[in-house]
Amino acid sequence: MILAGMLRTDETALICDLAETYGVLDWKALPLTTAAALSAGLRDNSRIKMKLSGQRIDSDTALLAAAVDRLTTLVWFKTKDGVNNRNRPGSILSRLMAEEEKHGEKDCRTFRTPEEFEAARRKALNREV
Repeated sequence: MILAGMLRTDETALICDLAETYGVLDWKALPLTTAAALSAGLRDNSRIKMKLSGQRIDSDTALLAAAVDRLTTLVWFKTKDGVNNRNRPGSILSRLMAEEEKHGEKDCRTFRTPEEFEAARRKALNREV
């Protein structure tokens, strides 16, 4: 059941995780019970498990970003801006949590042909000039 859900969610992420963790390049060549056991045994910060749980970043990164956020706020409190409650530093954790969503939804385009890509490229370059 776990293997089927992982495959349904993102087979490519599962393949990458199995290759990275176990050196398995073709999971279909494994007995089904072995593939299922290896998939279930992936770490919580594997691509597929993070995707299944809806996490954007792993917990270690989140804790480190939160610690840096607190530290910058403590330092800011000691400045003139902090005393006057101006220019509060932004949250790194907030940016990390939101950044992937922006990239995934806005910055990624696909093209069916090389010609379609070249036309979009020319259009983008003409806008910048």
